Amino acid sequence: MLRGIRSLPERLTSRRGAWVALTIGILALVALIGALGRASLPAGSDTAPPASESARAAAEAETFPDAGEQTVLLVATRDDGGALTADDLVGLTGLLPAIEKETGAAASGPMPSDDGEAAVIPATVVIDDEDDAAEAVHGLRALLDEHPLDGLTLQVTGGPAFGVDVAAAFDGADFTLLLVTLGIVALLLILTYRSPVLWIVPLVVVALADQAANKATAAIGSAMGLQFDTGIVSVLVFGAGTNYALLLVSRYRDELTREPDHRRALAVAWRRTAPAVLASNVSVVVALLTLALAVIPGTRGLGIASAIGLLIAVAAVLLALPPALAVCGRGVFWPFVPRVSEPGAPAGGRGWRAVATGVARRPWLPLVGGLALLGVLAAGVIGTSVGLSQVEKFRVPSESAAGLETLGEHFPPGEAQPLIVLVDSSTPDAVTEALAGVDGVVRVTPAGESADGQRSRLLVTGEPAPGTDESLRLVEDVRDAAHGTPGADALVGGPVAADVDARAGNLQDFLLVVPLVLAVCLLVLIVLLRALVAPVVLLIVNTLSAVAAIGAGAWVSRTVFGWDSLDLQVPLLSFLFLVALGIDYTIFLVHRARAEAASAGTTQGMVNAVASTGGVITSAGVVLAAVFAALGLLPLVTLGQIGLIVGIGVIVDTFVVRTLIVPALFAVIGEAMWLPGRAPRATRPTREQHEAGVQGEEYEDAEQQQSADAVR
Repeated sequence: MLRGIRSLPERLTSRRGAWVALTIGILALVALIGALGRASLPAGSDTAPPASESARAAAEAETFPDAGEQTVLLVATRDDGGALTADDLVGLTGLLPAIEKETGAAASGPMPSDDGEAAVIPATVVIDDEDDAAEAVHGLRALLDEHPLDGLTLQVTGGPAFGVDVAAAFDGADFTLLLVTLGIVALLLILTYRSPVLWIVPLVVVALADQAANKATAAIGSAMGLQFDTGIVSVLVFGAGTNYALLLVSRYRDELTREPDHRRALAVAWRRTAPAVLASNVSVVVALLTLALAVIPGTRGLGIASAIGLLIAVAAVLLALPPALAVCGRGVFWPFVPRVSEPGAPAGGRGWRAVATGVARRPWLPLVGGLALLGVLAAGVIGTSVGLSQVEKFRVPSESAAGLETLGEHFPPGEAQPLIVLVDSSTPDAVTEALAGVDGVVRVTPAGESADGQRSRLLVTGEPAPGTDESLRLVEDVRDAAHGTPGADALVGGPVAADVDARAGNLQDFLLVVPLVLAVCLLVLIVLLRALVAPVVLLIVNTLSAVAAIGAGAWVSRTVFGWDSLDLQVPLLSFLFLVALGIDYTIFLVHRARAEAASAGTTQGMVNAVASTGGVITSAGVVLAAVFAALGLLPLVTLGQIGLIVGIGVIVDTFVVRTLIVPALFAVIGEAMWLPGRAPRATRPTREQHEAGVQGEEYEDAEQQQSADAVR
């Protein structure tokens, strides 16, 4: 079995085996895409944990006879900003018959605001799915266009309208994201390889993997009832898949300078990069799977879907890319085709070697300077608030968002998003009396009973604007009052209550997942490096880098983009991606450094590792940062913030942490990095390596095989 595994790279790159493997790989990816072509995710974007009070209230509300009925608000204001006239109110009243005909339900109003400058018409619409909501909202907007009122602006807003506008903002966004991501990856691959041909091969493989992952995650997500953002999964597959390809192709190009047979060079490159790729993939996948323990549905679904996508990406790169390169031959690097060079020449770029050598000679300056920079960036966390209101979550302007702002300017801000209180049918009067005495409650309105008559519903309009600290405190006060009423068995729900529960759920997920992610990454580093000091030191630096990126991203969000707060999921997801993906680059660098240390010592081994991997790690980091930045194209502020933070973090990690801080730490700590184990020592090549024709870098081959065995 082990011998079969060791011969896998030869089978993937041999003259006949390459064609067979390439055919099987492409057919497998295409078959997966075709078989799951109709798979789609179920609709849903629950922000609160399923077991939370607001979620239980929403589920119970479905038992009421009017569960399918929702309210759309038509907000009217004068174009000149003045008070509504009697003729204006008459004109609005005249719209009621047409509105009732359009919706098939009674409409009330117009209800003028206390300042007389606005009026609202509540219209009831029956909505069973997203199509019904879109039809109702678009129908009302078309009706208002057909019956304009002179001097008045009418805006259709409310929960259903907001959902329709959000869905419309995403129309074509995923396709745009895919095209932009493809363009970014293609451009950076061309710049990296300086070849008009080579970039096509890895891009096609990764693109097929992305499409296969898209269909597979949709099918699994539908079967498991998961909720997640497909844009993040696609970005992860493209970013990680391209990074794996860059590492493999870079090593392949190095081997071509030592080996005249391109197939043998490719087999050696596969053997020497596969363990690092697998180790980095395992660390990220296991870290993502810790999100399966999250209580927020979107976070849990994203972890599972992303893990599946990355497994497909690594399989495509390790099993489909090598035979594709073998078939293309050495000429795929045209016009800079690698030629066999004279033995004894130092490996790696001169610039990276010069930087690494300078750091090794005087390590304290770059170490202190790098850590100081991370500290300054991390200071951006100070004063950062977490939590965006419903309107703030979307950067694309919409009629519904503008209508909500207008409503908040002239009516009690909580008018559009009242709290929903469900109580035992014997206690609504007592609960109403208790709630009326809560500071910040404007009014309490009865809103019907359940089908069995056992439960009553109350609507509580609050004075604070939804999403503010005052509105969150009001939810707690209302819950205290409702729960304190004897026999009420109250449940308090609604959008603002769901926001309170979402904040609590996200905090719970952060406190649970972050330690698990750090433990996973530490374990992977210990297994890979067979040491304890180096993994602990590297994980601490990686964590500092992640906190620095979050701080810098939060500061840029506030000062440049005007996003006063981070969305609830941003801290956890950003930290997860930064730590897990940062470990990728740590593995690429330190795994090579351990191999080089066998013959050159720890400090010089790190210099050689930086010289050898500096170019590929930088290219991989720039690709990943650019791909994550593409998330800013989507209308969700959440995705824009994640893309911004991860992009900053990857750049800092690539140019500061990997280039300056880590080499400086290895120079300062030296051989003690490998404690409690022994420092690396050269070993004789195995018989299988001699049979494969591998003459040099004996220790690295042995290290790679042992690491592969450990990963397996």
